[in-house]
Amino acid sequence: MAGASPFIPYEMGKYLLFLLLIGGIFKYRTTEWPAFWMVIFLIPGLLIEKSGEVSFLDIMFNFMGPLNAALAILFFRGKTVSKSMMLHYLRLMIYPMVAVFSYAIFRTPDIEEVEFSLSANSAAAGGFGSNQVSTGLGLAAFFVFIFWINRWRLTGFRWLDALILILFTVQGLLTFSRGGMMTGFLGVFVVLYYLRTASKIQITKYRLVRIGKYLIPAFVLILGSFFVVNRITNGMLFLRYQGETAGSYAGTKEKDLNLITSGRLDIFLGDLELWADHPVTGVGVAASRYLRERMTGVVAHVELSRLFAEHGLFGLAYFILLSYYGFKVVRSSPNPALSGLLFALFAVGLFTSFHAAMRTFVSPLMIGLSMLRISDPQQTKQPEKKDNQTFTPILVEGEDKK
Repeated sequence: MAGASPFIPYEMGKYLLFLLLIGGIFKYRTTEWPAFWMVIFLIPGLLIEKSGEVSFLDIMFNFMGPLNAALAILFFRGKTVSKSMMLHYLRLMIYPMVAVFSYAIFRTPDIEEVEFSLSANSAAAGGFGSNQVSTGLGLAAFFVFIFWINRWRLTGFRWLDALILILFTVQGLLTFSRGGMMTGFLGVFVVLYYLRTASKIQITKYRLVRIGKYLIPAFVLILGSFFVVNRITNGMLFLRYQGETAGSYAGTKEKDLNLITSGRLDIFLGDLELWADHPVTGVGVAASRYLRERMTGVVAHVELSRLFAEHGLFGLAYFILLSYYGFKVVRSSPNPALSGLLFALFAVGLFTSFHAAMRTFVSPLMIGLSMLRISDPQQTKQPEKKDNQTFTPILVEGEDKK
């Protein structure tokens, strides 16, 4: 956003994550065979290139995301952290988003000068890509909501936590990029669902919040932000989230699923057509944008279809294993608050890949963190270890006293 390259290399996060994961895997001698096979399934795509136009940067741009996701599962799977340390991780992810929010605020013109239309608004994103900025702000809003709804300590003042949540939400909505904010709302829904379905015994045992007490305030915060931004934008926000575009609103274009998804449906179908033509090996990493008949030249926005088009059956096998790990997360802890948190992280990571592929390192990192086991001070009985599975504790602090 700050244009600091080459002093701070562009996409440095992807490369740092890769190096740290590789170092961690060797240091802890991590063995998780299904995740190892996920890495293996990606390799054939590097050996095939059927367009003749793919550059090295194209390969890095497309390949690092799924590779990091597999390595993150390989490293984090089975590792144990304390609840207090997990909360530290979440705080550390919120802090840089404060910087993103601040930069966007300083670079955004006066609201009266911003022309809001029925498309993404880079002006409210600080002049940077609205998709990436809204992804970061939506993720930050989701994390702050987790602290707020569970009464976990963030700033030490609940009113200030609520204010930060509103600011992240409002600025994210002003970008008019729907994918990032809808991903954050999905995480919120998952957390609320787990807390809502907790039994009375679980509420007492794990000292959970009684969701009925906070459900209405939570919806007031979220819906209130929607109404405020909708008023600021003269009703454009609601139209944007209804899938309207300038063409459909004027009546010159028919509103269909492809229009609502900003062309992602055509990209998805074009990738599936490529997969049908090259079912076994695919067309090779990064080649789909050059060979796709629909939306030619546009990078993939849905990681699932990109895996199929560029990796063929190997991409299908990769996604099956990824889904397998997702099902393992559903009931990863007897504490609904922690189980909901971990599954929400996986859902956020996966859903992000459906609107921004894995171009950012949000998907690999969220999916990786969802593989952790969180030790809970209220959890009196630990699950038994399987004979063939080793749980390696990392960075375990004292248990949360709250």
